Amino acid sequence: MMHRNRLVLSSLVMAGIAFIVSGCAGKEAAPGGKSLYDRLGGKAVMTAVVDQFVANVIADSRINGRFATTDIPKLKGNLVDQVCMVTGGPCTYKGRDMKTTHAGMKITHGDFDVLVEDLAAALDKFKVRAQEKGELLRLLSPMKKNIVE
Repeated sequence: MMHRNRLVLSSLVMAGIAFIVSGCAGKEAAPGGKSLYDRLGGKAVMTAVVDQFVANVIADSRINGRFATTDIPKLKGNLVDQVCMVTGGPCTYKGRDMKTTHAGMKITHGDFDVLVEDLAAALDKFKVRAQEKGELLRLLSPMKKNIVE
């Protein structure tokens, strides 16, 4: 059961990131044609934001119990690759699609919303501009249906 909970929440974190940014994959360029990846500051900034996001999740008593046995360094690496790739960066994420991954996991709206809050706090800490933050976060609501049961 612990393994199942760890898998559910690890997948939920990955899904939160993926669904937040998946429609952005460099499609929405700012004036000057820069990709979202570049406008976010590249891999170094993404790594810092993901580190903070995961730290926020681990510190969040609403969901942190589900991460007790998660391989945090591996999770962070996967998240960085995923965000990097979907925002137009040079990385490759090789994981499964989110709909298949989350089928039957009974992820709640509340679980998902907590992750969004934790991600928004990480973006705020690193002073991600409103335009880029908006591009990331505005995609969350319509995509929520793909992972929440």
